[in-house]
Amino acid sequence: MTEYQPGDIQPGSDATPLSRREARKAEADALKSSASQKQPSVPTEQPSPTAAVEPTAEAELAGVFATEPPEAGDEPSVAAGEAASVRPSKAKTTKGQPVKRTLATKVVGVFGELLITAGVFVLLFLGWQLWWNSIVLTNEQASDATSLADDWKLPQVTGATPTPTPTQTGTPVAPVNYGEPAVMGAPSAGSDFAILYVPRFGADFKRTIAEGVDPHTVLNKGGAGHYEDTQMPGEVGNFAVAAHRDGWGSAFIKINELQIGDPIYVETQDGWYTYRYRDTEYVTPYGVGVIDPVPQVEGATPVDRLITLTSCNPLYIASERIIAYGAFESWQPRSAGPPAEIASVVGSGN
Repeated sequence: MTEYQPGDIQPGSDATPLSRREARKAEADALKSSASQKQPSVPTEQPSPTAAVEPTAEAELAGVFATEPPEAGDEPSVAAGEAASVRPSKAKTTKGQPVKRTLATKVVGVFGELLITAGVFVLLFLGWQLWWNSIVLTNEQASDATSLADDWKLPQVTGATPTPTPTQTGTPVAPVNYGEPAVMGAPSAGSDFAILYVPRFGADFKRTIAEGVDPHTVLNKGGAGHYEDTQMPGEVGNFAVAAHRDGWGSAFIKINELQIGDPIYVETQDGWYTYRYRDTEYVTPYGVGVIDPVPQVEGATPVDRLITLTSCNPLYIASERIIAYGAFESWQPRSAGPPAEIASVVGSGN
């Protein structure tokens, strides 16, 4: 059998014989075409439905890996992104540092609420102490002073009271001289023995004066207390008394408003003693020299009859003491009746 080489002319063929170069080229094209037909088409790479999604850095830190496969038809990148963005937020609800911060926040919140509640109670106490309690004690003091004055009241006797000589209208009336003022003996500790009237503190101002200056048994009752080692009303020397300025009746809250010449009246069972305000002094809490027989002059022999009012200063702080001095002017026995300026507030009225 005759073999034909590429480029030979087969018997019965009308084709023009090809050159050897052309034959080789045609053979190469045929082989290339045949190989192209036999090679399978490469499909677009699709992710395996069972392939695990790579964990994101945020998911790894939270301790959770997004390993769930995406649903059919979903893009792998979207499913993996959703898993990475959802999983870490769920991890924050597990035990760990966030829980500790939440507990600390709760503790701080409870502590803050307790502080607010305590603050409300403090404000309520201050309101009661400085306002309501003072009103109650002021009313009690007015009642006690009225009862004490009524107990001392004498029956009215016609012609028993000396009267001053009438003068022209507008001319000041000199106090009637009733001689040396009566001086009572020392009262028992804590007992009410006198009544204080200071019109500058209020037209109806009156407070009982008890023996001693103990806060619990005397001063906190809303009245004034007498320094036990000082003189009695009308006696030569220094009749010194103390009272609260803020809270507990606030008896001396207006002590800083006294003006020179203001009257200060003291009533006892014997009668009424009139003093006139003279000056004010500020001292430390340890300035006890203000209650000496001669104030601030230790060991001096007194020749005047003085009254000294002491209280705390400034208001609500009490870092020092405010001292008001008054000098004796006159006295009148109970039979003469009360001074005209306070007659309407003495006892139940005269």
